[in-house]
Amino acid sequence: MNTSIFPKTRIAFAISAVLAGGVVSSVNAQEANLAAEEQTEAEVEVIEVRGIRGSLTRAMNLKRDMSGVVDAISAEEMGKFPDTNLAESLQRITGVTISRNNGEGSQVTIRGWGPDRNLITLNGRQMPGTGNTRSYNLENLASDGVSALEVYKTARAEIPTGGLGGTVNIVTRKPLTSTGERYSFSAKGLHDSSNEQGDDLTPEISALYSNTFADDTFGIAFSVTHHERDFQKQQANIQGWQANVALPTNLDEDQVIDPRPLDEEGNRIGNHFFPRDMNYSIEDIERDRTNGHLTLQYAPLDSLIVTADYTYTKATTGTNSIGWGMWNDYGGNINAYELDENGTAIYADISGNDGSYTASRGTTEVEEKSIGFNVDWQVTDTLNLAFDYHDSSSEIDNGADDGLGSFGSLVLGSDQLETKIYDYRTGDIPHAEIHWNNGTTELLASEMDSHFSQFVHSPGKAEIEQFQLDGTWENDVFDIGLVEVKFGAAYTDQTMGGSNAWSGLIGGFLFNPSWPEIFPDGMFERHDTCGFLDSFDGGGCGLSPNYYYTFDFDEVVARSEAFLTNEVLGGEDYFATTAYHPLGTYSQGSVREETTSLYVTSEWEFELADFPVMVNLGVRYEETDVTSNVTQDVPTEVWWKGGSEWLTQYLSGENNSLEQTGKHDVLLPMIDVRVDLTDDLVGRISWGKTIARAPLGDLGGARILSGSPKIGSRNGDEGNTNLKPLESTNFDLSLEYYYGDASYAAVGYFRKDVENFIGSQIVSTTIDGFNDIYLGPRWQQAVASIEGRGEQATNDVIFAEIQALGSELNDQGFLTPNADDPLIVWDIRRPFNAPDTKTVDGFEVALQHMIGETGFGVGLNATFVDGDVEFDVDSLEQQTPLEGLGDSANFQVFYEKNGLSVKATYAWRDDYLLGVGQDQGSSDNPPQFFKEFGQWDVSVNYDVNDNLTVFFEGVNVNDETEEIYGRYEAQFLSARQYGPRYALGVRYSFQ
Repeated sequence: MNTSIFPKTRIAFAISAVLAGGVVSSVNAQEANLAAEEQTEAEVEVIEVRGIRGSLTRAMNLKRDMSGVVDAISAEEMGKFPDTNLAESLQRITGVTISRNNGEGSQVTIRGWGPDRNLITLNGRQMPGTGNTRSYNLENLASDGVSALEVYKTARAEIPTGGLGGTVNIVTRKPLTSTGERYSFSAKGLHDSSNEQGDDLTPEISALYSNTFADDTFGIAFSVTHHERDFQKQQANIQGWQANVALPTNLDEDQVIDPRPLDEEGNRIGNHFFPRDMNYSIEDIERDRTNGHLTLQYAPLDSLIVTADYTYTKATTGTNSIGWGMWNDYGGNINAYELDENGTAIYADISGNDGSYTASRGTTEVEEKSIGFNVDWQVTDTLNLAFDYHDSSSEIDNGADDGLGSFGSLVLGSDQLETKIYDYRTGDIPHAEIHWNNGTTELLASEMDSHFSQFVHSPGKAEIEQFQLDGTWENDVFDIGLVEVKFGAAYTDQTMGGSNAWSGLIGGFLFNPSWPEIFPDGMFERHDTCGFLDSFDGGGCGLSPNYYYTFDFDEVVARSEAFLTNEVLGGEDYFATTAYHPLGTYSQGSVREETTSLYVTSEWEFELADFPVMVNLGVRYEETDVTSNVTQDVPTEVWWKGGSEWLTQYLSGENNSLEQTGKHDVLLPMIDVRVDLTDDLVGRISWGKTIARAPLGDLGGARILSGSPKIGSRNGDEGNTNLKPLESTNFDLSLEYYYGDASYAAVGYFRKDVENFIGSQIVSTTIDGFNDIYLGPRWQQAVASIEGRGEQATNDVIFAEIQALGSELNDQGFLTPNADDPLIVWDIRRPFNAPDTKTVDGFEVALQHMIGETGFGVGLNATFVDGDVEFDVDSLEQQTPLEGLGDSANFQVFYEKNGLSVKATYAWRDDYLLGVGQDQGSSDNPPQFFKEFGQWDVSVNYDVNDNLTVFFEGVNVNDETEEIYGRYEAQFLSARQYGPRYALGVRYSFQ
């Protein structure tokens, strides 16, 4: 066996032994060697450094010893991970940023690459995405029971593919690598300052236990955690911006402010944009999460370890919300407007359409299971084989509410208005004031009418069954620099699928006929907005409208069921709390990927010009077969109810079933070179290829049209089973200086050249048989008649005029298309592989410094990224940018001494592209940008004795808010407010 030229000192070995208690390789092939090594080194005194300092030391040594660029976070001690949520912990790592859901860390972005382009593994096993996606929501996995998080930023042939940006490996505790009895119990009370309806104090309890028996040949480790949180989310929202809507030409000069320049013919230069709607909401949320993990290990021989494990997660999120707002269509109904220099409407006076109040309810349940079996066999002194199998699944169901079986929205309101005002000239929150026909800006409770209701049930499931065989051969034959060869094969069967049932807009939608008598005045409770969005300038008492109504969801259901019956409404319409309504639609689809892979890597050590050099050289080959199955209702035509309400009709009792297949293969070489320039200075160069597979929605082979195709939003989606994976050629260069105990500085450069970039293009097309009342002969005749009388041609007036001119409504109160109407122009989104290569590059810097023996320490890291993948906000051409690209930084300062531990962390992320396309945006595929975000978290721990610790935690103590905007910051899309949350707890541990 070759002698390594990277010798370990006794203290280095001690650190490695501690690290081995929590960190395992991605192929689970080291445990037998570790046991033998521990026996050989039994005489070495192991000095275990605990707490924050020990955690940082273990993570630093893992980074130093690995080939390639790897970062990690280690548990400070058993049952004490840095954060309750694993995503929140990962954001401390250089180059890793997170997206948030309900104010909690959820998914990770690595070096600018978003959640569906990174891979999450559990002990080296590929995990399914949450529900019907590739993205894994780390918010559902508690940190207890996890001993380390590893982030691999460069290519590694032995790791499953899918992590183009990087791979996150979650390492759980294994009893035979930490022998003896260890246990921990903690309990804390959580107070969320935003809570209004739930409990002001909610519990989080956890227990961990690990022990070995029979001379350390059998071991058991388990953990269980239960977490509850009650809180409130306050939000203002615009669903999308419409580009270049028709502007009136007959307005007085004092009704228009437009600073855009003029061309030689007096026409404005540039685009203009108007908001589709303006909405506000208050959402009360209850969230429960239970996690469990069990590991059993048996070593009948010194050379054999058998491991069986099971992981379970169940997270339930229940919501009750109230919303209010207004809807805008555009045509001849703009009375006045003001644009900024980019053409964005910051003020608009608009007639027509309606104002509404919405009560929504739903419960979403996520259930994740993973069962695994591993055999690690040290066949000879130089050959190790490991077989690993796991079957993992993730199910998501938004119909977990026992009373509904779906997510339901009840929409009330009125169309009895004169005009609506959108105003974003001051403050952080746009104002939306409605002037009602009652002569005020407040809709009376007695005027509240039924609009429509809708229910959606969209469960999804992702499953992975994976077989892996890995081997390691240590060279003791050839007198060369070859240290070892790793090789392996794997078969992965991954299925992602789900269904969607939509009730349609039921219950006699729109306000014609009108039924305000259904809902008595006393059912509505009026509130002012003084406590609403008050963390924003312009929110709170200064918001307009400065009031809103709440009403009981169950009472609206009962009254609607009693009155809005089939006998009253006719056709197939009636109110029922089901997503599976005769007026609705149903579709289901799945994508199955079967991947066979082979890999081989070799590790080399030698000296070059007296410098110790380590080289890791490898290649991975994968072949994937893709099968897409889709079943959906067959659309036939579009009817108009009036105003902005259009409804797609479907062939009764029929559906389409479609199966499509695709295939691709990839060859992924890699090489890592590590040079010890001095005892403290390490240089690295890495080159390799990684891939990210297409999103599930892009692979589904069918075409789906909008069920409510409003004017300006006649949208649809198509898939492509033959999409190739994104393939990235990566280059990394880094320099790391390890200058003290748990202290180091590092700087690195990375570059990714990506082929087959998956983008989306919106193609405007017509479909035979889909005629459009909009702009047809009857529409144009009605507009001419209305304007000839000197009146304003809003959609509601046009609808009435078409009837006055002789067109009759059908039995359900709709206008139906005629054969001489033009065909609807649908904007169909289609995914494609871009032909060009796109480049992302950037720098990472990190500093971790312990200030002598004072107990103080500081950590700082930052990532600066750039590339030719940014969104050009001034262009209406469809684009294929990179989502998630943006600079980030993390800061940590702590004090730990004499049993007292105090830590403050700050996570900052610059503006970044959240996604392309807006729910009600125009066909130019407009962007969504997340505004700069920075959050402070603090924790204080005090060790009463060696076993008992009391602690305090504060999350988002600076009350940071979330904001999203469109092409420009003036194109407001969303503002969300949660508030700080605090916890006080106690932990008892023995190890």
